[in-house]
Amino acid sequence: MRLIYTLIIHLFTCLIKGASPFSLKAKLWDNGRKNIFSFLEKNCAAKKNMVWFHCASLGEFEQGKPLMEKIKQQEKNITILVTFFSPSGFEVKKNDPLADIITYLPADTPKNAKKFIHIVKPTKVFFIKYEYWYNYIDELFRLKIPFYYISANFRKSQYFFKSYGNWFLKQLKKCSFFFVQNEESKTILEQHGISKVAIAGDTRFDRVYEIAQQNYSLDFISTFKAEKKLLVAGSTWLPDEKLLAELFTKVNKNYKLVVAPHVVEHHRIEKIKQLFQPFSVVCFSEKETTSLSNYDIFIIDTMGWLSKIYKYADIAYIGGAFKTGLHNILEAAVFAKPLFFGPHFKKFNEAVELVEKGAAFPVSDAAQMKNKIDHFEKNPSDYHATCEICKKYIVDNLGATQKIITFF
Repeated sequence: MRLIYTLIIHLFTCLIKGASPFSLKAKLWDNGRKNIFSFLEKNCAAKKNMVWFHCASLGEFEQGKPLMEKIKQQEKNITILVTFFSPSGFEVKKNDPLADIITYLPADTPKNAKKFIHIVKPTKVFFIKYEYWYNYIDELFRLKIPFYYISANFRKSQYFFKSYGNWFLKQLKKCSFFFVQNEESKTILEQHGISKVAIAGDTRFDRVYEIAQQNYSLDFISTFKAEKKLLVAGSTWLPDEKLLAELFTKVNKNYKLVVAPHVVEHHRIEKIKQLFQPFSVVCFSEKETTSLSNYDIFIIDTMGWLSKIYKYADIAYIGGAFKTGLHNILEAAVFAKPLFFGPHFKKFNEAVELVEKGAAFPVSDAAQMKNKIDHFEKNPSDYHATCEICKKYIVDNLGATQKIITFF
């Protein structure tokens, strides 16, 4: 199976290369991995006590950031290396001062894994939430380098726990320790012979709370919002944007709308503009040369602002729960706002819990969302109660970072 797996990795790499002339994300993915080993040899040669964090993308970096900060506070003479799988994370965080070295992770082949680990020589490794790379796991285990999964979340439906996934389950058993989010994840691992596991919770709660406590203001959002209420839609995809376009025709008298799409490539921005005709639309890239208060829709055509923009929302919509997978709802919940998202959310524990508590609302169409907004307009006490539920939920789940750090 390892041979088949590695062949699939090679095929995936070839497909990315083939797509790079037509996709900015594919181009960044491919170009970012060129000359990566010479970059590492240059930047890692004189470094000692290398602690390696791997993040799939931007969300996982934010999830791992509280732990990075704690480790740096406790161990002064360390070097923090951060690797990304996706350009969505690397392009935004490539100059983040918290990490000493930031780069892409080479594709998961045996050759790459051996060369990468030989150059980096990590003393310990943290994989944030997921990213189960067979050959990297194998090489770390072979060299007896401890590696840990942080804020991991497991479900019975995952292929590791099916008969056809047993070959990869054996790799998971090589992990030094799993810090999981909930009891279900712990039980599933223990049922499959993995005992080095503890419930620590989710470090994202610590991170979003830290952001919310910062004393900052975004004057451009205040200017855009003016006297109206604000609906902030984050990490959206086309099905989300179609719903929002229909909804906005019904709520535009009272609301303005910020749309922060998950992909900010030019063709996606143009598609969003078309969807929201005939309303007036302005982009973040145009904000310095226009009067924002005159517009109905504000498209954030860059990365890195969403977690702070949620502060100004009256209502938040989080994208991804129609097809691709629900994105981070905690970034909005920490600001105590009612949350809306698409119908496919049950793989996301925090979404399930907030729906059960009555603070988040899955919707299949614009009419459902409009009905709930109308209810809040007519019943402000229900609106404020919903906000308080979100606030309490965040506070009740703080502390994962401290639980993890005490292990070391």
